[in-house]
Amino acid sequence: MSAPLTKAPRTVQAPGPRLLRGLNWLVVRQHRAALLTVLAVTVLGSIWIAYQRSRMSQMLEAAGWPEKEPATLHSTGLSLTLTALSGLPVILAVFLGAPLIAGDQEHGTAQLVTAQSVSRRRWLATKLLWCYATVVASGAVLSAFFTWWWKPYRSVFPSLWPEGPIFDNTGPVLPALCLFLTAAGITIGTLLRRVLASMLVTFVFAAIAEVVWGEMRVHLAPSRMFTYPLGGDMPARLNESHELDRWIGSADGHLYGWGLCAKTTEAASDACVKEHGIVNNVIEYLGYDQMPSMQWTGAGILLAATAVLTAFTLWRVSRSPL
Repeated sequence: MSAPLTKAPRTVQAPGPRLLRGLNWLVVRQHRAALLTVLAVTVLGSIWIAYQRSRMSQMLEAAGWPEKEPATLHSTGLSLTLTALSGLPVILAVFLGAPLIAGDQEHGTAQLVTAQSVSRRRWLATKLLWCYATVVASGAVLSAFFTWWWKPYRSVFPSLWPEGPIFDNTGPVLPALCLFLTAAGITIGTLLRRVLASMLVTFVFAAIAEVVWGEMRVHLAPSRMFTYPLGGDMPARLNESHELDRWIGSADGHLYGWGLCAKTTEAASDACVKEHGIVNNVIEYLGYDQMPSMQWTGAGILLAATAVLTAFTLWRVSRSPL
């Protein structure tokens, strides 16, 4: 009689340890496509900036810079970089911020997740944490690379330091602007609860916010006044300054509009100058050395606005039905 067959013991391999667990793993898995896309854009953008910097360095060296100032500097790569960096906050707001909560509300995912043992606030806080961390990291890395490119060669860049393509894409402003517009997109998505409508409204809001921000830029630091003789040349110290206004002034300190004595003839102009006792040129300006403080002030304003939007979103989600 044959011996009874016994089944070999089945060994179950224990799963390896995960870097992420629970809700963090769920959020990352749900948005892995968006996170990987932002990561790829950041890495490729950094490589592109490094390549363009090297290319510009070679072009300037061949032109004899800095001993000889290049007549023109046409670079498609530079224009493309400035356009892409300026559009990054809007793209993140529309394609990452707006659908973040609106997508879950529209497809019912939010109700499914919060029906488990996860509170609404914890679910939302986890999503916001990952979204904000991704946005800030991307903006900070690309800003650091672009600042590294711009600073040594700023005299040959087509845009001046107070203008958006430079001011908004260097230092802390780019990550702060990305964070603010993304937070705005999330808030709009929470209110509208529809992905397509949220993306459209976020785009319009971002366009308006960029215009308002452009007007605010020159008010982020107190202006300075500089006086020099009427017939003298502008001092070299003002070469990198941003002129806000210009007057002509008398010896007693009274200021007149720049065009007051711009007469049709030289004799008439001289008579006007003598009549009003004008002896000085007076310039109101922002100095290049004010740029860091202006950027940190602007970043602080944007971060404060982000905090307000985030607090409102958390309150809204905790109070209204999903």
